[in-house]
Amino acid sequence: MLGGALLISAVVIGAAPRLWQVANAHDQAPVSLPGFEPLSQRTIMYDAANNVIAVFERENSQPITLAQVPPDVQRAILAVEDNEFLQHKGVNVRGLVRATLSNFSSNAPRQGGSTITQQVVKNEFLAGLERDSRYKLLQVHYALMLEKQLSKQQILERYLNTIYFGNNAYGLQAAAEVYFGKPVDQLDMIQGAFLAGLIRSPNGYDPITRPDRARARFRQAVERLVAVGMIPAGEGHDLAEEWPIPEQLRALPSLETKPTYYSEALRLYLLQRSNILGDTEQDRANMLYRGGLAIHTTLDPRLQGLAEEARTKLPANKAGIDAAIVSLDSTSGAIRAMVGGLGFERRTREINMALIPRQTGSSIKMFVLAAALQAGAQPNDIVNGTLPCDLPNVGNQVEPIFHIGSGVSDGPVTLEKNTWLSLNCGYGRLSQAVGLNRVVDTVYRLASSPYFYRGQPPEERTFEPNASIIVGGNAMSPLDMASGAQTIANNGMHHEPYYVESVSRADGSVLYTHNDLGTQVIDADVAHSATSILRGVLTKGTAARSLAKFPFPAAGKTGTQVGNTNSWFVGYTPQLTTAVWVGNPDGYTEMTAANVPEFAADGVDAVRGGTYPARMWGAYTEPAIRDLPVQDFPAPPAPKRPPVRIFLPGEECPYQSVSGVLVDPNAPTTTAAPTTTLAGSDTGTPGGDTTPTTVARVVIRPLPVQTTIPPEVLDPLAPFPTVPLKTSVIVCADIPGNAQVLKPKASTP
Repeated sequence: MLGGALLISAVVIGAAPRLWQVANAHDQAPVSLPGFEPLSQRTIMYDAANNVIAVFERENSQPITLAQVPPDVQRAILAVEDNEFLQHKGVNVRGLVRATLSNFSSNAPRQGGSTITQQVVKNEFLAGLERDSRYKLLQVHYALMLEKQLSKQQILERYLNTIYFGNNAYGLQAAAEVYFGKPVDQLDMIQGAFLAGLIRSPNGYDPITRPDRARARFRQAVERLVAVGMIPAGEGHDLAEEWPIPEQLRALPSLETKPTYYSEALRLYLLQRSNILGDTEQDRANMLYRGGLAIHTTLDPRLQGLAEEARTKLPANKAGIDAAIVSLDSTSGAIRAMVGGLGFERRTREINMALIPRQTGSSIKMFVLAAALQAGAQPNDIVNGTLPCDLPNVGNQVEPIFHIGSGVSDGPVTLEKNTWLSLNCGYGRLSQAVGLNRVVDTVYRLASSPYFYRGQPPEERTFEPNASIIVGGNAMSPLDMASGAQTIANNGMHHEPYYVESVSRADGSVLYTHNDLGTQVIDADVAHSATSILRGVLTKGTAARSLAKFPFPAAGKTGTQVGNTNSWFVGYTPQLTTAVWVGNPDGYTEMTAANVPEFAADGVDAVRGGTYPARMWGAYTEPAIRDLPVQDFPAPPAPKRPPVRIFLPGEECPYQSVSGVLVDPNAPTTTAAPTTTLAGSDTGTPGGDTTPTTVARVVIRPLPVQTTIPPEVLDPLAPFPTVPLKTSVIVCADIPGNAQVLKPKASTP
């Protein structure tokens, strides 16, 4: 072995002068090499209180300046890796010979032949090239060139920022964090020597998976410190054997984060639904994972904690029933809290139900209400909320008539009472009288967001103008519902829900600042009227049992899907707008006592919007605004006209009595009154005979009225079918068969 080492050394020494001439066979003037690629840096996400809530990195690389590295740490790394770095000009021929002899005389490599400059060249300029004889010559040549272009300090700084230390740690700062849980400026000389020992084979000397090999390599590093006089020889042995090798990976305490529903939602938003970080997804990914950004978000840690606590109002259960909560700033649309379920866990609970569309039940009626008020309806207008009702389902050949036979029945009653009691037939008739296409357009404008917008690809989602709108026939997510309610809460001004307040680049320059002036979707007076009506839902309507004593001005709407499979409460105050959903993320489980006995034991035999959703909304919102100045909603405008009867042409028939009295055919009848000859009736018997010998003929004349709104009319101000309150209106199907129906008179212009 010794002979072989001497032979190789002789060859190297003999060839060295020739190789040196080849390597230096270029112009001695300063030369330019390709510039270094920008260093990869981690992106850090902050909440509204500047707490770190997420860290994004493809490779753990955290650039530093050489001045941040303690001098003893620099000396230790140079001692282990390249002790003559400050003397050579990029290539150390004597060091190469010495390393060859040292490595041949031991059982394991102790010293490397490449200088730090050569290692920088290899990583920066020669990656991917075949490791042949030409590769080594190029490495030497480029190292000499680099030393002419950069100072020793610049080369060393680049080296310490790019060298790999294992466990996804690129650079000394990342290594200090991963192995010692501290920043680089807190490293000591021995820790620096240990890290230097990993450089030659980060995986082979990994202290976590190969502690014995890591210990052996550390002994060699200590020997180098002794050899260069950095530690006394008498201390070297004990230090090499007793110094504690890192046993687990670490992180800086300030950067220890766990993924959450919010942080994961924001990550996907930045990559897939926004161009804040670039025009293509690849550009956005590079910026997010390598750009060293500081992303300041809208998340309020106090409100997030309150939302997570409110979710615990839902009892644990074996049926898989869960809840989601989204809370927006009512004035800006900022997402202040997001609970996507029980708790985010990788590969176990990753589905964020705050963003998953589900059938809305009657909570969608708050948007139908806004469309009706914008079209000219008033709270005191009358709508027939009587069950049952058969509504035309235009375009649906499978179900051309949509039948509503369940729910609360009352009517004809005011629009506000229809809302408080959530009358399905009343709102079914109202939605079609206003115009289903116009209702859909209003919903899109009220709730517009990157997740919900007109023109959305069908494979993602569409919101259809079908007769089942008012009972939740279209699915919306908690974020969608909160987004739409925010518009009403904010005087008709819509702000799209957003996550990001600002983004700064690694150099401190500002990449993005949120700026949304908002869009006036409905008139302010319309929003005030809607709020005035929706306040009654809490005090005298479907949410009163849970929220009648809510201590602050608030409005909202419950929603319960048929079969109790989805339940909602969407409510707002002047400060916060919050949507709460309860259901089974994996299906449509009926939330009844038979299926969820845990709820029955809690006094809830069937989950409706006024039970757990309303309770959770109150449990979150009350402490959320308790310490804020009390704000009230603006007063609604006074009615501009007398109340009218809103009706659905074709399903309801306004008429004028010509003769007789039109009565409900299902009402009880009597025959004890004497007959009287009516105009147009058969001749009766002489007076005094109380036995009825003739039947009064009922004659009615339908009124010439406007038809339903054409599908192409989306003008939010276009009028809809109404008649004065004194006008008689009957469900067309209930006109008795023996009634004579005349042709309507031609209407006058």
